[in-house]
Amino acid sequence: MTDTRFDVVIVGGGHAGAAAAIALRQEKFAGTIAIVGAEPDLPYERPPLSKEYLAGDKPFDRILIRPAAFWEERQVTMLPGTRVVAVDPTAMTVHTDGGQVIGYGDLIWATGGEPRRLTCEGHHLAGLHAVRTRADVDRLLAELPDARDVVIVGGGYIGLEAAAALTKFGKSVTLVEALDRVLARVAGEPLSRFYEGEHRAHGVRVLLGAAVRCIEGETRVTGVRLASGEVLRADMVIVGIGIVPAIAPLADAGAATGNGVAVDACCRTTLPHVYAIGDCAAHANRFADGATIRLESVQNATDQATVAARAIIGREAAYDAVPWFWSNQYDLKLQTVGLSSGFDQAVVRGVPAERSFSIVYLREGRVIAIDAVNAVRDYVQGRALVIAGARISAEVLANKTRTLKELATT
Repeated sequence: MTDTRFDVVIVGGGHAGAAAAIALRQEKFAGTIAIVGAEPDLPYERPPLSKEYLAGDKPFDRILIRPAAFWEERQVTMLPGTRVVAVDPTAMTVHTDGGQVIGYGDLIWATGGEPRRLTCEGHHLAGLHAVRTRADVDRLLAELPDARDVVIVGGGYIGLEAAAALTKFGKSVTLVEALDRVLARVAGEPLSRFYEGEHRAHGVRVLLGAAVRCIEGETRVTGVRLASGEVLRADMVIVGIGIVPAIAPLADAGAATGNGVAVDACCRTTLPHVYAIGDCAAHANRFADGATIRLESVQNATDQATVAARAIIGREAAYDAVPWFWSNQYDLKLQTVGLSSGFDQAVVRGVPAERSFSIVYLREGRVIAIDAVNAVRDYVQGRALVIAGARISAEVLANKTRTLKELATT
Protein backbone atom coordinates (compact mmCIF):
# COMPACT_ATOMS: atom_id res chain seq x y z
CA MET A 1 0.00 0.00 0.00
CA THR A 2 1.33 3.43 -0.93
CA ASP A 3 1.50 6.21 1.62
CA THR A 4 1.08 8.85 -1.08
CA ARG A 5 1.20 9.18 -4.85
CA PHE A 6 2.32 11.82 -7.34
CA ASP A 7 1.95 12.01 -11.10
CA VAL A 8 5.70 12.63 -11.37
CA VAL A 9 8.23 11.71 -8.70
CA ILE A 10 11.70 13.17 -9.15
CA VAL A 11 14.41 11.41 -7.13
CA GLY A 12 17.30 13.77 -6.55
CA GLY A 13 17.23 17.39 -5.47
CA GLY A 14 20.19 18.74 -7.43
CA HIS A 15 20.38 20.69 -10.70
CA ALA A 16 18.80 17.93 -12.78
CA GLY A 17 15.91 17.28 -10.44
CA ALA A 18 15.12 20.95 -9.98
CA ALA A 19 15.35 21.60 -13.71
CA ALA A 20 12.97 18.72 -14.43
CA ALA A 21 10.30 20.16 -12.12
CA ILE A 22 10.77 23.63 -13.61
CA ALA A 23 10.57 22.27 -17.16
CA LEU A 24 7.37 20.34 -16.43
CA ARG A 25 5.64 23.47 -15.14
CA GLN A 26 6.98 25.53 -18.04
CA GLU A 27 5.46 22.93 -20.38
CA LYS A 28 2.11 23.49 -18.63
CA PHE A 29 2.10 20.10 -16.92
CA ALA A 30 -0.77 20.31 -14.42
CA GLY A 31 -0.23 17.06 -12.53
CA THR A 32 1.28 16.60 -9.10
CA ILE A 33 5.08 16.71 -8.76
CA ALA A 34 7.34 15.75 -5.87
CA ILE A 35 11.10 16.12 -5.51
CA VAL A 36 12.57 13.52 -3.15
CA GLY A 37 16.03 14.63 -2.09
CA ALA A 38 18.50 12.93 0.24
CA GLU A 39 19.90 16.26 1.42
CA PRO A 40 18.03 18.44 3.94
CA ASP A 41 18.28 21.56 1.77
CA LEU A 42 16.27 22.93 -1.11
CA PRO A 43 17.94 22.42 -4.53
CA TYR A 44 21.10 24.47 -4.87
CA GLU A 45 23.90 25.01 -7.35
CA ARG A 46 26.80 22.58 -6.94
CA PRO A 47 29.55 24.24 -9.02
CA PRO A 48 30.06 27.07 -6.47
CA LEU A 49 30.79 24.52 -3.72
CA SER A 50 34.41 24.18 -4.83
CA LYS A 51 34.61 27.83 -5.89
CA GLU A 52 32.74 30.76 -4.34
CA TYR A 53 31.08 28.88 -1.46
CA LEU A 54 34.32 27.25 -0.33
CA ALA A 55 36.18 30.54 -0.69
CA GLY A 56 33.53 32.37 1.35
CA ASP A 57 32.52 34.63 -1.53
CA LYS A 58 28.90 33.42 -1.69
CA PRO A 59 26.60 32.53 1.22
CA PHE A 60 24.32 29.53 0.85
CA ASP A 61 21.16 31.51 0.14
CA ARG A 62 22.83 32.92 -2.96
CA ILE A 63 23.43 29.49 -4.47
CA LEU A 64 19.84 28.24 -4.06
CA ILE A 65 18.43 27.42 -7.50
CA ARG A 66 15.09 28.92 -6.46
CA PRO A 67 13.74 30.22 -3.11
CA ALA A 68 11.18 28.22 -1.15
CA ALA A 69 8.33 30.44 -2.36
CA PHE A 70 9.04 29.45 -5.98
CA TRP A 71 8.36 25.78 -5.32
CA GLU A 72 5.30 26.54 -3.25
CA GLU A 73 3.82 28.77 -5.95
CA ARG A 74 4.32 26.04 -8.56
CA GLN A 75 2.93 23.36 -6.30
CA VAL A 76 6.05 21.23 -6.28
CA THR A 77 6.11 19.11 -3.13
CA MET A 78 9.54 18.98 -1.52
CA LEU A 79 10.55 15.88 0.45
CA PRO A 80 14.07 16.75 1.65
CA GLY A 81 16.18 14.53 3.86
CA THR A 82 14.59 11.49 2.26
CA ARG A 83 16.65 8.81 0.51
CA VAL A 84 15.07 6.38 -1.96
CA VAL A 85 16.43 2.88 -1.34
CA ALA A 86 14.29 0.79 -3.69
CA VAL A 87 12.17 1.05 -6.82
CA ASP A 88 9.32 -1.29 -7.72
CA PRO A 89 8.64 -0.75 -11.43
CA THR A 90 5.67 -3.14 -11.43
CA ALA A 91 3.84 -1.42 -8.59
CA MET A 92 5.24 1.93 -9.78
CA THR A 93 6.46 2.87 -6.32
CA VAL A 94 9.64 4.00 -4.63
CA HIS A 95 10.59 3.05 -1.07
CA THR A 96 12.44 5.44 1.23
CA ASP A 97 14.91 4.86 4.03
CA GLY A 98 12.19 5.94 6.45
CA GLY A 99 9.85 3.19 5.31
CA GLN A 100 7.60 5.42 3.21
CA VAL A 101 6.14 4.04 -0.04
CA ILE A 102 5.50 6.67 -2.72
CA GLY A 103 3.60 5.90 -5.91
CA TYR A 104 4.37 7.51 -9.25
CA GLY A 105 2.93 7.86 -12.73
CA ASP A 106 6.35 8.71 -14.12
CA LEU A 107 9.67 8.56 -12.29
CA ILE A 108 12.66 10.79 -13.06
CA TRP A 109 15.93 9.54 -11.56
CA ALA A 110 18.26 12.51 -11.01
CA THR A 111 20.49 11.39 -8.16
CA GLY A 112 23.88 12.27 -9.63
CA GLY A 113 26.63 10.39 -7.85
CA GLU A 114 28.56 9.86 -4.66
CA PRO A 115 32.20 10.98 -4.36
CA ARG A 116 34.65 8.25 -5.24
CA ARG A 117 36.56 7.36 -2.07
CA LEU A 118 40.11 6.29 -1.49
CA THR A 119 40.36 2.58 -0.75
CA CYS A 120 43.86 2.56 0.73
CA GLU A 121 44.75 2.13 4.38
CA GLY A 122 43.60 5.10 6.43
CA HIS A 123 40.72 6.06 4.15
CA HIS A 124 38.38 6.15 7.16
CA LEU A 125 40.32 8.68 9.25
CA ALA A 126 38.87 11.98 10.39
CA GLY A 127 40.11 14.92 8.38
CA LEU A 128 39.40 13.40 4.96
CA HIS A 129 36.91 15.41 2.93
CA ALA A 130 35.00 15.35 -0.33
CA VAL A 131 33.49 18.37 -2.08
CA ARG A 132 30.13 17.18 -3.33
CA THR A 133 27.44 18.57 -1.00
CA ARG A 134 26.89 21.63 1.14
CA ALA A 135 27.40 19.44 4.21
CA ASP A 136 30.75 18.27 2.82
CA VAL A 137 31.99 21.83 2.45
CA ASP A 138 30.55 22.98 5.78
CA ARG A 139 32.45 20.18 7.54
CA LEU A 140 35.60 21.14 5.70
CA LEU A 141 35.21 24.83 6.58
CA ALA A 142 34.59 24.00 10.23
CA GLU A 143 37.96 22.23 10.42
CA LEU A 144 39.87 24.65 8.22
CA PRO A 145 40.96 27.13 10.94
CA ASP A 146 42.96 24.36 12.64
CA ALA A 147 44.56 23.11 9.44
CA ARG A 148 47.86 24.46 8.17
CA ASP A 149 48.89 21.79 5.67
CA VAL A 150 46.27 20.59 3.20
CA VAL A 151 46.82 17.77 0.69
CA ILE A 152 44.45 17.53 -2.27
CA VAL A 153 44.26 14.18 -4.05
CA GLY A 154 43.18 14.54 -7.67
CA GLY A 155 44.13 17.05 -10.34
CA GLY A 156 40.74 17.44 -12.01
CA TYR A 157 38.53 20.51 -11.82
CA ILE A 158 37.39 19.88 -8.24
CA GLY A 159 40.94 19.49 -6.98
CA LEU A 160 42.25 22.53 -8.83
CA GLU A 161 39.33 24.74 -7.79
CA ALA A 162 39.71 23.65 -4.17
CA ALA A 163 43.44 24.41 -4.33
CA ALA A 164 42.75 27.89 -5.69
CA ALA A 165 40.17 28.57 -2.97
CA LEU A 166 42.37 27.34 -0.13
CA THR A 167 45.34 29.48 -1.13
CA LYS A 168 43.10 32.46 -0.31
CA PHE A 169 43.08 31.25 3.29
CA GLY A 170 46.86 31.17 3.40
CA LYS A 171 47.07 27.39 3.66
CA SER A 172 50.04 25.32 2.57
CA VAL A 173 48.52 23.30 -0.27
CA THR A 174 49.95 20.24 -2.00
CA LEU A 175 48.09 18.75 -4.96
CA VAL A 176 48.76 15.10 -5.79
CA GLU A 177 47.90 13.75 -9.24
CA ALA A 178 48.53 10.13 -10.23
CA LEU A 179 48.82 10.90 -13.95
CA ASP A 180 51.61 12.89 -15.58
CA ARG A 181 49.57 16.09 -15.83
CA VAL A 182 46.49 17.74 -14.34
CA LEU A 183 43.22 17.73 -16.29
CA ALA A 184 44.64 14.82 -18.28
CA ARG A 185 41.23 13.23 -18.86
CA VAL A 186 39.48 16.35 -20.12
CA ALA A 187 42.02 18.62 -21.84
CA GLY A 188 45.13 18.70 -23.97
CA GLU A 189 48.64 19.16 -22.70
CA PRO A 190 48.87 22.93 -23.37
CA LEU A 191 45.99 23.60 -20.97
CA SER A 192 47.38 21.17 -18.38
CA ARG A 193 50.80 22.79 -18.36
CA PHE A 194 49.29 26.27 -18.18
CA TYR A 195 47.24 25.43 -15.08
CA GLU A 196 50.12 23.59 -13.45
CA GLY A 197 52.20 26.73 -13.87
CA GLU A 198 49.47 28.98 -12.50
CA HIS A 199 48.98 26.89 -9.39
CA ARG A 200 52.70 26.71 -8.73
CA ALA A 201 52.92 30.48 -9.17
CA HIS A 202 50.28 30.83 -6.44
CA GLY A 203 52.27 28.66 -4.05
CA VAL A 204 50.63 25.28 -4.61
CA ARG A 205 53.03 22.34 -4.65
CA VAL A 206 51.94 20.18 -7.61
CA LEU A 207 53.12 16.56 -7.61
CA LEU A 208 52.56 14.65 -10.85
CA GLY A 209 52.78 10.90 -11.42
CA ALA A 210 52.34 10.54 -7.66
CA ALA A 211 50.20 7.69 -6.36
CA VAL A 212 48.85 7.58 -2.80
CA ARG A 213 49.96 4.49 -0.86
CA CYS A 214 48.10 5.21 2.37
CA ILE A 215 46.76 7.87 4.71
CA GLU A 216 48.69 8.12 7.97
CA GLY A 217 47.30 8.83 11.41
CA GLU A 218 45.60 7.03 14.30
CA THR A 219 42.15 8.59 14.52
CA ARG A 220 42.82 11.69 12.44
CA VAL A 221 44.94 12.20 9.35
CA THR A 222 48.49 13.39 9.96
CA GLY A 223 50.03 12.68 6.60
CA VAL A 224 49.76 11.16 3.13
CA ARG A 225 52.33 8.52 2.18
CA LEU A 226 53.04 8.31 -1.53
CA ALA A 227 54.09 5.22 -3.47
CA SER A 228 57.54 6.79 -3.68
CA GLY A 229 57.79 6.59 0.10
CA GLU A 230 57.57 10.35 0.62
CA VAL A 231 55.23 11.41 3.42
CA LEU A 232 53.34 14.67 2.97
CA ARG A 233 52.39 16.36 6.22
CA ALA A 234 48.62 16.89 6.27
CA ASP A 235 46.17 18.33 8.78
CA MET A 236 43.44 17.85 6.18
CA VAL A 237 43.03 15.82 2.97
CA ILE A 238 40.56 16.66 0.22
CA VAL A 239 39.79 13.86 -2.21
CA GLY A 240 38.59 14.82 -5.68
CA ILE A 241 38.87 11.69 -7.83
CA GLY A 242 35.47 11.61 -9.50
CA ILE A 243 32.06 10.23 -8.63
CA VAL A 244 30.30 6.89 -8.64
CA PRO A 245 26.80 7.14 -10.19
CA ALA A 246 24.09 6.72 -7.53
CA ILE A 247 22.04 4.11 -9.35
CA ALA A 248 21.83 1.05 -7.09
CA PRO A 249 18.01 1.08 -6.61
CA LEU A 250 17.45 1.28 -10.37
CA ALA A 251 20.01 -1.44 -11.05
CA ASP A 252 18.35 -3.65 -8.43
CA ALA A 253 15.01 -3.01 -10.15
CA GLY A 254 16.39 -4.33 -13.43
CA ALA A 255 17.33 -1.19 -15.32
CA ALA A 256 20.14 -1.55 -17.83
CA THR A 257 23.27 -0.02 -16.36
CA GLY A 258 26.96 0.32 -17.05
CA ASN A 259 28.80 3.51 -16.33
CA GLY A 260 25.51 4.97 -15.18
CA VAL A 261 21.88 4.22 -16.09
CA ALA A 262 21.41 3.54 -19.79
CA VAL A 263 18.94 5.96 -21.40
CA ASP A 264 17.70 6.53 -24.94
CA ALA A 265 17.56 9.84 -26.79
CA CYS A 266 14.44 10.82 -24.80
CA CYS A 267 16.13 9.96 -21.46
CA ARG A 268 14.05 6.82 -20.95
CA THR A 269 15.61 3.96 -19.04
CA THR A 270 14.77 0.35 -19.88
CA LEU A 271 12.12 0.40 -17.12
CA PRO A 272 8.64 1.61 -18.14
CA HIS A 273 7.80 5.18 -17.13
CA VAL A 274 11.27 5.66 -15.62
CA TYR A 275 13.65 8.34 -16.89
CA ALA A 276 17.20 9.20 -15.86
CA ILE A 277 18.93 12.55 -16.30
CA GLY A 278 22.08 14.38 -15.31
CA ASP A 279 25.35 12.99 -13.97
CA CYS A 280 24.01 9.43 -13.59
CA ALA A 281 22.57 9.04 -17.12
CA ALA A 282 24.65 7.16 -19.70
CA HIS A 283 23.64 8.26 -23.18
CA ALA A 284 24.91 8.16 -26.76
CA ASN A 285 26.33 11.59 -27.54
CA ARG A 286 27.13 12.77 -31.05
CA PHE A 287 29.73 15.19 -29.72
CA ALA A 288 31.57 12.13 -28.40
CA ASP A 289 31.43 10.56 -31.86
CA GLY A 290 28.36 8.57 -30.83
CA ALA A 291 29.98 6.95 -27.79
CA THR A 292 27.91 6.24 -24.68
CA ILE A 293 29.06 8.63 -21.97
CA ARG A 294 28.00 10.41 -18.81
CA LEU A 295 28.32 14.18 -18.69
CA GLU A 296 28.83 15.82 -15.32
CA SER A 297 27.72 19.36 -16.06
CA VAL A 298 24.95 21.84 -15.39
CA GLN A 299 24.31 22.04 -19.13
CA ASN A 300 23.67 18.32 -19.41
CA ALA A 301 21.47 18.25 -16.32
CA THR A 302 19.33 21.13 -17.55
CA ASP A 303 19.00 19.98 -21.16
CA GLN A 304 18.21 16.37 -20.28
CA ALA A 305 15.63 17.60 -17.77
CA THR A 306 13.83 19.44 -20.55
CA VAL A 307 13.95 16.38 -22.81
CA ALA A 308 12.50 14.12 -20.10
CA ALA A 309 9.78 16.64 -19.23
CA ARG A 310 8.70 16.87 -22.87
CA ALA A 311 8.64 13.11 -23.24
CA ILE A 312 6.37 12.84 -20.21
CA ILE A 313 3.84 15.28 -21.65
CA GLY A 314 4.00 13.69 -25.11
CA ARG A 315 6.17 16.28 -26.87
CA GLU A 316 9.16 14.07 -27.57
CA ALA A 317 12.46 15.71 -28.48
CA ALA A 318 15.79 13.93 -28.77
CA TYR A 319 18.68 15.12 -26.62
CA ASP A 320 21.29 16.69 -28.90
CA ALA A 321 22.75 19.62 -26.95
CA VAL A 322 26.33 20.77 -27.38
CA PRO A 323 28.23 20.21 -24.11
CA TRP A 324 29.71 23.19 -22.27
CA PHE A 325 31.53 23.60 -18.98
CA TRP A 326 33.32 26.26 -16.97
CA SER A 327 35.87 26.54 -14.17
CA ASN A 328 36.96 29.54 -12.10
CA GLN A 329 40.45 29.43 -10.60
CA TYR A 330 42.17 32.56 -9.25
CA ASP A 331 41.37 35.29 -11.79
CA LEU A 332 41.10 32.80 -14.63
CA LYS A 333 37.81 31.84 -16.25
CA LEU A 334 37.99 28.67 -18.28
CA GLN A 335 35.07 28.04 -20.64
CA THR A 336 34.80 24.87 -22.69
CA VAL A 337 32.45 23.97 -25.51
CA GLY A 338 32.38 20.49 -27.02
CA LEU A 339 34.26 17.36 -25.94
CA SER A 340 37.97 17.09 -26.67
CA SER A 341 38.27 13.34 -26.04
CA GLY A 342 39.78 11.61 -29.04
CA PHE A 343 41.36 14.76 -30.48
CA ASP A 344 44.39 14.33 -32.72
CA GLN A 345 45.47 17.96 -32.88
CA ALA A 346 45.38 20.89 -30.44
CA VAL A 347 45.80 24.37 -31.87
CA VAL A 348 46.69 27.22 -29.51
CA ARG A 349 45.28 30.65 -30.35
CA GLY A 350 47.11 33.42 -28.52
CA VAL A 351 49.89 33.28 -25.96
CA PRO A 352 49.26 31.35 -22.72
CA ALA A 353 51.85 33.49 -20.90
CA GLU A 354 49.54 36.48 -21.47
CA ARG A 355 46.79 34.55 -19.59
CA SER A 356 44.23 35.00 -22.37
CA PHE A 357 44.17 32.32 -25.04
CA SER A 358 42.18 29.42 -26.42
CA ILE A 359 42.85 25.90 -27.63
CA VAL A 360 40.93 24.46 -30.57
CA TYR A 361 40.76 20.66 -30.70
CA LEU A 362 40.54 18.83 -34.00
CA ARG A 363 39.79 15.23 -34.86
CA GLU A 364 40.40 14.17 -38.47
CA GLY A 365 40.42 17.81 -39.47
CA ARG A 366 37.12 18.76 -37.80
CA VAL A 367 36.68 21.13 -34.87
CA ILE A 368 35.35 19.13 -31.90
CA ALA A 369 35.98 21.37 -28.88
CA ILE A 370 37.41 24.65 -27.65
CA ASP A 371 38.97 25.58 -24.31
CA ALA A 372 38.97 29.33 -23.77
CA VAL A 373 40.91 30.91 -20.89
CA ASN A 374 39.90 34.54 -20.29
CA ALA A 375 38.84 34.51 -23.95
CA VAL A 376 35.07 34.85 -23.95
CA ARG A 377 34.87 35.83 -27.61
CA ASP A 378 36.52 32.62 -28.78
CA TYR A 379 34.23 30.60 -26.53
CA VAL A 380 31.06 32.27 -27.81
CA GLN A 381 32.06 32.35 -31.46
CA GLY A 382 33.61 28.88 -31.44
CA ARG A 383 30.34 27.22 -30.49
CA ALA A 384 29.14 27.32 -34.11
CA LEU A 385 32.35 25.66 -35.29
CA VAL A 386 31.90 22.80 -32.81
CA ILE A 387 28.24 22.25 -33.69
CA ALA A 388 29.04 22.22 -37.40
CA GLY A 389 32.19 20.11 -37.01
CA ALA A 390 33.84 22.72 -39.21
CA ARG A 391 36.89 21.82 -41.27
CA ILE A 392 39.48 24.57 -40.83
CA SER A 393 43.22 24.17 -41.13
CA ALA A 394 45.39 24.39 -38.03
CA GLU A 395 47.36 27.25 -39.59
CA VAL A 396 44.23 29.34 -40.09
CA LEU A 397 42.89 28.58 -36.61
CA ALA A 398 46.17 29.61 -35.01
CA ASN A 399 45.96 33.06 -36.59
CA LYS A 400 44.62 35.13 -33.70
CA THR A 401 44.06 38.14 -35.97
CA ARG A 402 41.10 36.34 -37.51
CA THR A 403 38.04 35.86 -35.31
CA LEU A 404 36.34 32.49 -35.08
CA LYS A 405 33.18 34.19 -36.30
CA GLU A 406 34.96 35.07 -39.54
CA LEU A 407 36.16 31.50 -39.90
CA ALA A 408 32.67 30.14 -39.34
CA THR A 409 31.43 31.96 -42.44
CA THR A 410 34.33 31.07 -44.76
